[in-house]
Amino acid sequence: MRCVIARFPFELTKSGVLESMKGIKPEPVTGESVIIGRRRYPVKQVGQVITRQDRRDFSVAEVLRAMAQLGFTCRAVPEAAPLGILSPMQHASAMLGTPLAV
Repeated sequence: MRCVIARFPFELTKSGVLESMKGIKPEPVTGESVIIGRRRYPVKQVGQVITRQDRRDFSVAEVLRAMAQLGFTCRAVPEAAPLGILSPMQHASAMLGTPLAV
């Protein structure tokens, strides 16, 4: 598949991406990610490996679009869990903090 990342054309295939990422250890995921094989990689790491460009040269959206077109599973930033509603007693206790062990 032909795609443009950071104004440069690339011919990418699913097997080519799998081969490029073989043996690459995933960095910790803090934002969007791509599942390649059984591993979850940050989008910028995948883009850097497959294009051999600096991470500042391309956007997350460009790589996500290319990976999705190749059939890889892309994940968005996980949403924060909603905070439960605290009773007035729990709220006051949380504001005071936990006691120090003596």
